[in-house]
Formats: sequence, structure tokens, C-alpha cells
Amino acid sequence: MLQTELLPRLELALAAAEEAGAITLEFFRRGNYQVELKPDQTPVTVADRKAEQRLRERIEGRFKSDAILGEELPSRDGTSGFRWILDPIDGTKSFVSGVPLYGTLIGVEFDGQSVIGVINLPALGESVYAAAGQGAWCARDGMETRQARVSDKTSLADALFCTSELAAYDGPGRRPALAQLESACRLARTWGDCYGYVLVATGRAELMLDPVVNLWDCAAIQPILEEAGGTFTDWQGHRTMHAGEAVATNGHVLDQVLAITRAYPRP
Repeated sequence: MLQTELLPRLELALAAAEEAGAITLEFFRRGNYQVELKPDQTPVTVADRKAEQRLRERIEGRFKSDAILGEELPSRDGTSGFRWILDPIDGTKSFVSGVPLYGTLIGVEFDGQSVIGVINLPALGESVYAAAGQGAWCARDGMETRQARVSDKTSLADALFCTSELAAYDGPGRRPALAQLESACRLARTWGDCYGYVLVATGRAELMLDPVVNLWDCAAIQPILEEAGGTFTDWQGHRTMHAGEAVATNGHVLDQVLAITRAYPRP
């Protein structure tokens, strides 16, 4: 894969994520929308759909032969080997609650490997992004863009552990893993969804764990974590974004985390 193919897609992903994020802000905390429940009982709003539609329009206008997979709208096939994986609002439950810890996620995979990741946090004025071989970067409103790097902490006893919805640990019977990690870490917080992964990638947390995720939750995150020097695996330690579960670490604490999570495989 040539950088001449990769970098234009990163450029478009950054611009499109900014535009989609701005659309979400037209609805955030304004009470001008209804919350619907999808068949899996997760919420969706007009903001989700409008943001994803903008993403698709931008991609289709520039890369007509690329495939697209999005959370809210039908998939589109492609012929180029590239596939865009979109989550217009990751953290819709936070969004509808007026909590700013949500983001717009864009991942781009090539031949099954995620090679571009963009996370835009519109309500926080922050974004983190990466492309394979190009490092990970963090941009904040009013500040110079700087390289994103994981922390150098080597012990869970010094670590900040983040996770998403606690009820997600009930289904596979993984509450014991949650309890053990809470006990082992210095701090545990439910700063979840994409925000927790951003914290790991930028050195503000050492561990983010999810027992249940979808591909569109992971495709943007994996390249960002890896280019920032961290790891993105399943609970067994396999490098993948297709497992339906996720462990993100700064790399230094990975073995300590896996010593706990490997005891609780998916049923």
C-alpha cells in the first residue's frame, strides 16, 4: 500500500470527521430531537443519521471505488481494497444524556487491516488520529497539534482503568474480571466509549476495557493505539478488531491485564 493512497484518505477522514462532529453539535444539549431505540435497544437519533450521511457524501465524492460500512445506514461495496468503517456518534447514550464524552469515529481498512483512525470529540474540541507508519497525533482547540503517546507506567497499581457500561459485564459472566481489575488498579472510572481509548492513546490512562464492542467501535481505535505505542487486542491477547471485545493498554501493563482477562473467554 502506497502512502500516496493512504495520506489523501487520512486528509479526507480528518475533514469529514470535523464536519460530522459539527452536525452533532447542532443537536447536543438542545432538546431538538427524539431518541429512538434500535432492535438491540441501543439509542439512535437524527444526529447519528445526519452525521453518517455527511461522512458518506464526503467519501463517495472523493473515493468512489472504496467500500463503506456504517453503524446506521446500509453498507456499500467497493473494488479498491479500501473500506471506510463509520460510527457517527460513538457514545450515543452519553450524547442523549448531555455528557460530552462522545465522538465521531472513522476507520479505514485495507485488505482487512485498519490503516487509518480518526476520533473527533466535538463537544470537547479534541481529536486524535493516526495512519499506518505515520504516528498518532492529538489536536486540541487553541493548541498546537502534538504527537500522541501512551504513558510509561509499568504497574497496574499505578494505572488508571477505564471502561464503558457496567451492565455489559453481566452477559458473558465477566463481573469477576471487572472486580479484579478495579482492585488491581490505582483508579477505575467509567469514562468509556471512544473517550477511554483516547485517554490511553494520549497517556492519561493505562487501560481501557470493553466486554462488548462492534467493528465500527474498533476500526478507528486500533491504528491510533498502535501508532501511539500501545496495544489493542481481545481479552485473550490476540491483535484484532473483530473479536466483539477489546483491551487497550499502554503496552507495559498488557501482560498483567491478560493474566486476569484470559480467565474469562467469550462463551
